[in-house]
Amino acid sequence: MTQLLAIAAGGALGALLRYWTSVAVHNRLGAGFPYGTLTVNVLGSLLMGFLYIWLIERMAAGPALRAFLMIGVLGAFTTFSTFSMETLNLLESGQAGRALANVLVSVTVCIAAAGVGVLAARQL
Repeated sequence: MTQLLAIAAGGALGALLRYWTSVAVHNRLGAGFPYGTLTVNVLGSLLMGFLYIWLIERMAAGPALRAFLMIGVLGAFTTFSTFSMETLNLLESGQAGRALANVLVSVTVCIAAAGVGVLAARQL
């Protein structure tokens, strides 16, 4: 039950962080490209890679803290479903080049960000 509450609390926090981050990025860069979702997914990937090493290998964190941060906060913070819809919307509006750019940049940069997070955690 403790893990479920930790996931629920983390999910609420992650959803708010996703919203605030996306709004801030769209206000700064505009809404012509899904920059907010891309930013959230890259940050989420970086943090997932870092926390995976930090919480498991470095801290031996308990299951409730891992569930709160990795499943709850980051699960709600990252937005693959939003990424998918925004990419589909670009395709349906005739912007195949932007849709392809979104897929290539998001997948490549998010995997690289997770790797950087793992490397950063291992260096500490």
